[in-house]
Amino acid sequence: MGLRMRLTAAEQRVWKAFETGAWAEFADPITGPGCTAGQNAPTDGETWGPERTVRGEVISALLLGAHEPDAGTAPAVRLRGARITGQIALRGANTAYELAVSGCHLEEPVDCAGATTRTLRFTDCHLPGLRGSGMRVAGHMSLSGSMVTGSIRVARAVFESGLWLGGTKITTTDEWALWSGAMVVDAGLYLNNADITGGLRLVGARLNGGLFMSNATIRNPGKDALAADNITVEDIFEGDFQAFGVVRLRGARVNGTLSITGAIHSPDTPYALHASHMEVRELVLKPAEPIEGVVSLAHSRVGTLRDDPDTWPEKLRLNGLVYEALRGSGVTKRIDWAGRDPAGFRPQPYEQLAAWCLRDGNEHLARRTQLAKLRARRRTSPLSGRIWGNLLDITVGYGYRPWLASIWFVLLLVVGTVVFALNPPRALKPAEAPVFDAFAYTFDLLLPIAAFGQRELFDPAGWTQGLAYGLIAAGWILATALIAGATRILRPV
Repeated sequence: MGLRMRLTAAEQRVWKAFETGAWAEFADPITGPGCTAGQNAPTDGETWGPERTVRGEVISALLLGAHEPDAGTAPAVRLRGARITGQIALRGANTAYELAVSGCHLEEPVDCAGATTRTLRFTDCHLPGLRGSGMRVAGHMSLSGSMVTGSIRVARAVFESGLWLGGTKITTTDEWALWSGAMVVDAGLYLNNADITGGLRLVGARLNGGLFMSNATIRNPGKDALAADNITVEDIFEGDFQAFGVVRLRGARVNGTLSITGAIHSPDTPYALHASHMEVRELVLKPAEPIEGVVSLAHSRVGTLRDDPDTWPEKLRLNGLVYEALRGSGVTKRIDWAGRDPAGFRPQPYEQLAAWCLRDGNEHLARRTQLAKLRARRRTSPLSGRIWGNLLDITVGYGYRPWLASIWFVLLLVVGTVVFALNPPRALKPAEAPVFDAFAYTFDLLLPIAAFGQRELFDPAGWTQGLAYGLIAAGWILATALIAGATRILRPV
């Protein structure tokens, strides 16, 4: 009662309203959401007079049991349109009442570190920050529509019914606007329509209801816009999401869908989207525009990958990526997709793609993929390897196009037949030699083992002798290439 006697008229209204959980109204309710984040938060709250000023210690006292309510009531602290001076301090406390603050101007950060509370709502407020590391909220916490000018620190916090930051505008000079590593949210984390300057740190968080960031904008250029390494989450939806900085999902586990359909800009960092070592049931990678910077899906495991060739990143690390299904309109362009690693040739993306093509019943595309892999490998070989690789490619397509050898053979056979028909060689033993046949003679020259007996009985003269030697060499080359392709390359993929 002693504290009540020192209350101002405005504070007495809050004190009285607490008994039944009614709203202490110092301004009209806000009737609709703002068009931009934080738009409904007051901008002139520091000018409000004593008739709408409430001390933070009065709010804290009510939440901590300074006023015993009557039986049969549902008390709560609810006030709208007030200027709150001093700090709402609940550090380490255990409170049994809900706190709802709407359209208010708070002059100091709220301190709930280590507290156990009921639902906390600071909606459409001007708030200089919130400290809530290790807190436990038996309900949800909402800062929706608020203008926050400091960081929100809720590492290791537990929210039983969600964390709402929809339409929130956060501007801070700290590196991290939201520091929430190892946080647990039994419902969703909602950042829809938020506008945040500073990074979001969700490392090791567990979001049992999903992460929703549609139309959100996060600005932390040159640094991490979203650091969610080792996060465990049901779904992540980033519709029309804008990130200026790195999006990190390294080691994330997404039990449902990871949908990236916004835009990510971070060309001046090692990665723009670092999503290696993930486990995802379904990955939808269809950004509104190609991601600006390097994208890594290395060593991740994906059930179904859905993407669009029009928005494939220019630099894409796929080494070690394993997927069960690919869905998109660019099936025949996947070979190019597998070869976009900025570090150079990596064989595994081609092998994985070929294996998927076989499972999908497309053996032709699987062979094209293996051929592309060998051509890409050739560019990294020494000169001798590149020469031999080019020869295998031209003659038999590394064994995946053996019909090329037939084309070369027929072409050389035609040339030799025409030349030797016009310039027949002389017989070594005229009395014993059969009638000369240019076709059979050329055929014998091209085969490593003579089939028609013409090669040993006739001897070309002049420049045709060089042609004969060339045909013999070409025959050996074709045979060697065909054997190499059949024994080393031509195998089930």
